[in-house]
Amino acid sequence: MITEILAIAAGFVLLTWSADRFVVGASAVAWNLNISPLIIGLTIVSLGTSAPEIIVSGMAAWQGNAGLAVGNVIGSNIINTALILGITALIMPLNVHSSIVKRELPVLLLVMGFVLLLIFDGTLGLKDGMLLLAGMVAVLAWITWVGMTTRSAGDPMGEDFADEIPTQLSMGKALLLLLLGSVLLLASSRLLVWGAVSVAHTLGVSDLVIGLTIVALGTSLPELAASVMSALKNEHDIAIGNIIGSNMYNLLAVLCLPGLLDPGPVDRMVLIRDYPVLIGLTLAMFIMAYGFRGPGRINRVEGGLLVAGFAAYQTLLYFSEVMPR
Repeated sequence: MITEILAIAAGFVLLTWSADRFVVGASAVAWNLNISPLIIGLTIVSLGTSAPEIIVSGMAAWQGNAGLAVGNVIGSNIINTALILGITALIMPLNVHSSIVKRELPVLLLVMGFVLLLIFDGTLGLKDGMLLLAGMVAVLAWITWVGMTTRSAGDPMGEDFADEIPTQLSMGKALLLLLLGSVLLLASSRLLVWGAVSVAHTLGVSDLVIGLTIVALGTSLPELAASVMSALKNEHDIAIGNIIGSNMYNLLAVLCLPGLLDPGPVDRMVLIRDYPVLIGLTLAMFIMAYGFRGPGRINRVEGGLLVAGFAAYQTLLYFSEVMPR
C-alpha cells in the first residue's frame, strides 16, 4: 500500500495548496469586478473552502464511489463542527458579534432538516440531487441578499473580510491563479480518490468509512487553516462563519453530486450513526455560538468538549466498523 499512501499524502498537499490558490484567484477576480468584500467573503471564500469536498466528491461519484462522496460530506461537517471549531476555540476563545452569523446558524439547522427529509427513505436519487442543487441556489441568493442589505450596517464581518481580500492582484494574475487552482484541484482530487479507494479495498473497509475519516480530514484542511488564522487575527466572526458556510455548502453543493452522478441507496449507518452525530454536534455549536442573551462565545472548555465529542465519534466508528472485521 506504499504507493497508495503516498498518493493520498500527495493528494492532500496539492489539494490544500490548490484550494488556497483557487480562493485567492476567485476573490481577486470578484474584487476587480467591484463586488463588495462582504459578499465575496460570504459566497466565494466560503464556497471556495468547500472546493476540495466538491471536487473530491464529484470525482468519487463520477467513478461510481457514491459511498465515499457521501462519507466525505458528513465526515467533513463533523470535522468542521467538532475538531476544527474545537481546536480553534482552544487556541483562541471565539466571541461572536456578527448578526450575519446569528442569521446563518438557524439556516444551517433548516438545511440539515431538509437533507434529512431527502435521505430518510434510504436513497439519494436524481430528484434529491436536483432539489439539493436548487437549495444551493436559494441559499446563495439569500446570502447575497443578506450581504447587500447588511453592507451599510457595518457588520464586523464586513471589515474583517475587507482586510483579507487580495486587492493588489491584476485581473490577469487573478484569472491565472483561478485557472491553476482549478486544474490542480482536479488532478489532486483524482489522485486522492484513487489512493483512498485502493486503501479501503485493501483494508476491507467500506468507501463510506474512508470518506468519513481519511478523505474528510484531508478535504477539511483549508477550513482548519482558515479558521485558526482568522482566530489568531481576532477575526472571530470569520472563524466560525467559515465553518457554518462550509457546512451549508457541503450539504447542498457537495451532497447533490452523488445524487446527480451516481444515484442510489444511502448506507443505513449514515442515518442511524453518522447523521445523528452531526445533528447533535451542530445543535451544540448553535447553543454555544448563538448568544441568546448577548454576544455568542465559545470558550476553551466548550472547545475541549467539541474535540472530545470528535474523539468519541472516532471511537464509535472504530467499534462499529473496524472491530467487527
